[in-house]
Amino acid sequence: MPRTIRILASLGAIAAAATIAQAAGLPLDIQAVNTDALPDVSEEWLTENPYRDQSEEVWAKAIEIGASGYNQNCARCHGLGAVSGGLAPDLRFLEAEEYGDEWYMERFRHGFTQNGVTRMPAFGELLGQKAGWAIRTYLETRPDEDAVSARSAELKALRDTLAAGDEVDAEAVKAELSGIAEEIETLSGAPVADSIAYRAAAQIDGTPESFHKAAETLTVGLSAAQ
Repeated sequence: MPRTIRILASLGAIAAAATIAQAAGLPLDIQAVNTDALPDVSEEWLTENPYRDQSEEVWAKAIEIGASGYNQNCARCHGLGAVSGGLAPDLRFLEAEEYGDEWYMERFRHGFTQNGVTRMPAFGELLGQKAGWAIRTYLETRPDEDAVSARSAELKALRDTLAAGDEVDAEAVKAELSGIAEEIETLSGAPVADSIAYRAAAQIDGTPESFHKAAETLTVGLSAAQ
């Protein structure tokens, strides 16, 4: 079954998610997202993610801002780390191409109403287009959790090497992390997964400080994957 059809089939479950959120006393207000660090986009609403093919710096910033926006406004229904518990669509599977972008932005802008009841608020006018595409960039770059788990032993060993910090062969460790990162795919079909291997490799610059930072990235990521 195509990924987007699978998501569409899950939409009816949002009603249950909203009911649970209300019963648990979770906040339903919308939190602003600071997108000042991102390049401006067209005043007209786009149908394709403008941050997907930008420079690595802009792409990484979009993921960072998108993660914050998602955690503040979306995680309570769609799950921490975008991993759905089954009550709301798992947006990691939404195709990273124009068809998936159009579906996503339609929901982001206008929300979702079922039988006259709002199950998902309309975020468009409140958060703006830049925030919407930043969240989209975060979602489409989520790594396949199973692929990360399959490499956990290697990642732990590299973490321990970096944490030791003594005579680390920075180029060799970075190359090994990059090799692992290349084999970890996204669930959306996006070409690069924002995995812990990818992040740790990007942080290594040959200094002891970067070794410890990369080790911390691996530690936190491996803990979250368990």
